[in-house]
Amino acid sequence: MAVAGSEPLLRVERLTKTFDLKRGKTLIAVNDVSFSLQRGETLGLVGESGSGKTSVGRCILRLIEPTSGSIYLDGKNLTTLTPRALRSARARIQLVFQDPFGSLDPRVSIGASLREPLNIHHVDHGAGDGRIRQMLDLVGLPYDVVHALPADLTTSEQQRVGIARALVTRPDLVILDEPTSQLDSTARSALLRTLKDIQAELKTAYIFISHDLNSVAKISHRIAIMYLGCLVEVAPTENIIASQRHPYSRALLSAVLFPDPSRKPDRYVIQGEISSAIETKDECQLYPRCPIREEACSRGKPPLVEIAASHQSACRRWGHVS
Repeated sequence: MAVAGSEPLLRVERLTKTFDLKRGKTLIAVNDVSFSLQRGETLGLVGESGSGKTSVGRCILRLIEPTSGSIYLDGKNLTTLTPRALRSARARIQLVFQDPFGSLDPRVSIGASLREPLNIHHVDHGAGDGRIRQMLDLVGLPYDVVHALPADLTTSEQQRVGIARALVTRPDLVILDEPTSQLDSTARSALLRTLKDIQAELKTAYIFISHDLNSVAKISHRIAIMYLGCLVEVAPTENIIASQRHPYSRALLSAVLFPDPSRKPDRYVIQGEISSAIETKDECQLYPRCPIREEACSRGKPPLVEIAASHQSACRRWGHVS
């Protein structure tokens, strides 16, 4: 459970990531994004493909370099670290990939894959064996799996190995990039329960990146919704599910069939195609498609502001979303 009121574990301030394209054009993948994360908290980062959510996760890890902005872990600015210092810091931030089989070397045993991060961070061999056993137990796999190859396992078991590998350095933060997208509904639910149990025991913080709002709602304390590289709404999960305060959030939630017979269908459709992230205009990203837009929405990108306790929206007309 998140520790309320304490200094955040992670602070992302005005993070921007752009990519230079041919003919002098620029794609804005992440556009002035700021948020924080407490210890033991799960933040669900939600959006359609191309919204920039995966780029945010990779910038935090510095797998891709931010164009501008700052990323603080326990007050230390990760964007200014030397390669040596960054390698040490990465023991505290780990990543679980979307494709579990693709993230594992098919020629290497599970035991060797789990030991690799321990070798990189110079963990004693004996202590490493204890950690591997502990993490396999936490993800629900027998220790004998260390002798198997990735192809010997099911997709769900492969993803559990990926989670164990991420946890073996005892990180403070794990970034999970679409970790359930290749699982059936039964395996997905079981993995979400496992992740929650692990968090309860280890107090690990998660950033859970997904377009699957059902899964995000089950595991997240807060949800942050992205559109065209920008955060458009951030709030506690129950607030987002019950009452959206951005028209894009409303449209996104209306398309989800929640397993709740008391929840009435919500037909809220945004017309038109998603705008290009190349050479974007200085206006609300949703302006060309928004059903409640007004002229002022075309004059500058609206900031993400607090409209209620712990609830932020980047919509000038948030009170008219209904």
